Amino acid sequence: MFGLLKKFTKSFSRTASGLLGLFGRRTLDEATLQELEEALYGADFGVETTGEIMAAIHAAYKEDKTLRGQDAAVIGAHVLKNILAGAEGRLELGAHNPEVICLVGINGAGKTTSAAKLAFALMQQKTRVILGACDTFRAAANEQIRAWADRLKIDLVSSHHGADVAAVAFDTYTAAKSRGAEVVILDTAGRLHTKGYLMEELKKLRRVLGKQDAAAPHHIWLVVDGSLGANSINQARVFHEALGLTGLIITKLDGTSRGGAIVGIYRELKLPIYYVGLGEAPEDLEPFSVDNYLKSMFAGE
Repeated sequence: MFGLLKKFTKSFSRTASGLLGLFGRRTLDEATLQELEEALYGADFGVETTGEIMAAIHAAYKEDKTLRGQDAAVIGAHVLKNILAGAEGRLELGAHNPEVICLVGINGAGKTTSAAKLAFALMQQKTRVILGACDTFRAAANEQIRAWADRLKIDLVSSHHGADVAAVAFDTYTAAKSRGAEVVILDTAGRLHTKGYLMEELKKLRRVLGKQDAAAPHHIWLVVDGSLGANSINQARVFHEALGLTGLIITKLDGTSRGGAIVGIYRELKLPIYYVGLGEAPEDLEPFSVDNYLKSMFAGE
């Protein structure tokens, strides 16, 4: 657990740097509180969340002018913990055979990499996984996911460039049944400039899978580029309205200065965050932990 906290702390270090400097002050004053508010905005916590944090800290400061930085950090963390109640997604397996996870999102968000890393993480738990290369629009997508599959020894079903996406999903599901795989992970295309067609394609994928299992796909997770901060919320709305998302994977959080956007994304969509990308290595896709997130941002541990 300590190792995981260390990974969170390293990944959010750029976001936390300005905050921790202020929280480290022995006592606060009006100027410091103004700096803290600006730092929260700079970290992309957003107007609503920043307002709630600062209202709680101002109330405490009004009662006690000797309020210390570390006291303010505890107050801020408490506010965020309430906002993030329910934010931790936990994948429970066994209800379906196989469990189907469909990853969606725009190009460049990290879907293909996340699909491979998610498969790797589940395989480390002795779960039998099969990947479906359903991004047939980009010729490079097949090559990318095959490279990951070969590197990590992941079972993969793919087809040729331009193949019918729903057909690849169907073949992957059929292969999972015949090979005894417990989880199917589908990597899909993300052509935002033709989003109408993309959404229809994804809806067709769902209809085809539904003929095998009326509840499939059982999970539709949006892969969000965390470095985009609050700008990713509009993308999320489009996918959620069209497909009915069930969860999130937030990628590229290592080194970003906009880690506060996680809060805005969650409070806007109220979708559980299952995994976060904390680095480039296969093992750097980690389950989201509210406690580790808050400690890395507010406690510097």
